Amino acid sequence: MNYTTMEEKKNNTRIRLAITQGDINGVGYEVILKTFSDSRMYDICTPILYGSTKVASYHKKLLAMHQDMTFNGIHYASEAIDRKFNVVNLTNEEVKIEVGKLTDVAGEQSRLSLSRACEDLKKGDVDVLVTAPISKKNIQSADFDFPGHTEYLSHQFGCSSLMIMVCDRIRIGIVTNHLALKDVPGAITHNLLFDKIMLMNESLKRDFGIPMPKIAVLALDPHAGDNGVIGNQDQTVIKPVIDEVQGKGVLAYGPYPSDGFFGSSEFNKFDGVLALYHDQGLIPFKLMSFTEGVNFTAGLPYVRTSPAHGTAFDIAGKDKASEQSFRSAVYLACQILRNRKEYDELTADPLR
Repeated sequence: MNYTTMEEKKNNTRIRLAITQGDINGVGYEVILKTFSDSRMYDICTPILYGSTKVASYHKKLLAMHQDMTFNGIHYASEAIDRKFNVVNLTNEEVKIEVGKLTDVAGEQSRLSLSRACEDLKKGDVDVLVTAPISKKNIQSADFDFPGHTEYLSHQFGCSSLMIMVCDRIRIGIVTNHLALKDVPGAITHNLLFDKIMLMNESLKRDFGIPMPKIAVLALDPHAGDNGVIGNQDQTVIKPVIDEVQGKGVLAYGPYPSDGFFGSSEFNKFDGVLALYHDQGLIPFKLMSFTEGVNFTAGLPYVRTSPAHGTAFDIAGKDKASEQSFRSAVYLACQILRNRKEYDELTADPLR
């Protein structure tokens, strides 16, 4: 499928796609290189990897890839060339690679890559961001005290956000992100849930081009509390918020007990589903789309996606990782950018 728009052909410009290298000891480089070994990807965007040509060459050798894939080493994103695989070299020093291992060096490189890419997003040197998987353990430092990409990016850009998992069959937003299960009930407040529903509603319209999205909100307790027999938070907190957003014209419904909701395929009737905690949304999502799913951060001023898998240290360097999820993340990032531009143009002047 050709994702290049007529306007891009006319102006001879492509979307400048920033890619963070993630953990250099994981499968990040493998899925990135496999994705862009297909020359058709350069019709979609101009890739700019924040990492190292030496590290890229090391992983290319591990994969025994075709020698015709070369790297255009640059110092700044503004130097990127169309139809080339551009690499912003983050350091001139040798980087120690220990494939499949959790190391401090890899964590430092992950942080540096993410920081530089965010700087360039703010400057307008790149258009969208696709992040390769990080280790949430070795990336921690004084500069990165967050449970994951989503929280870090929200802090960087000073805004609320919503993690939405996307595949062909479903879009699932997560209200509480990476939070211990014991802390979830206390975190589900009226204001938080209200904000997340409104965020999902706006994202479905602006980012996915759905004029009047229908949103299902999942229940916290089994059987949605069974009228207070099991719990009452679904009726005292969640249902009132749903009623309130409906009064504002948002087509939100629920709360739905998640077992029956997914078991009966009720999700097919909705444009988006809002899960209250991580595993409530991620387990059904990964059962539907383990190899092709994408993680999208709604609410940011910039488009950010990532593959819906982790570093996969156990298969790193073995040429076993599938690039399908990463490729889908690239497609989705570019498509959402186009959707936003079209939506903003259409809504800028109501008379038009």
